[in-house]
Amino acid sequence: MDTLVEFKTEDGALIVVEGVDEDAGARMVSRGDGPAQAARTFESALGGVRAAAESALRVFRDGTLRPDSVELEFGVKLSAETGAVIAKGAAEGHLLVKLSWSPGRADADRVAADRS
Repeated sequence: MDTLVEFKTEDGALIVVEGVDEDAGARMVSRGDGPAQAARTFESALGGVRAAAESALRVFRDGTLRPDSVELEFGVKLSAETGAVIAKGAAEGHLLVKLSWSPGRADADRVAADRS
């Protein structure tokens, strides 16, 4: 069963999220009926997901594909101990990538290259 996890932001605001239960090992527990207290700030918990998004964007923006836009969708789960984890869908981590190109852009790029 999922539990409530309370994260504090760097500005001191409280965010309560439905977190995932840790499968094994030590757990953060709450005293009483309140949510479990996260060991990290909300921003630091999401730091790994941000780094993963930046790396993925770099991979898809660089190189020969050169899409007009890149859309990344991560499934993210939050836990009191580990912070944010890229959630699995089926047996692997969840990452949906959408690349798009504007119609006629390739033609405009080709004309610009011919003029150089």
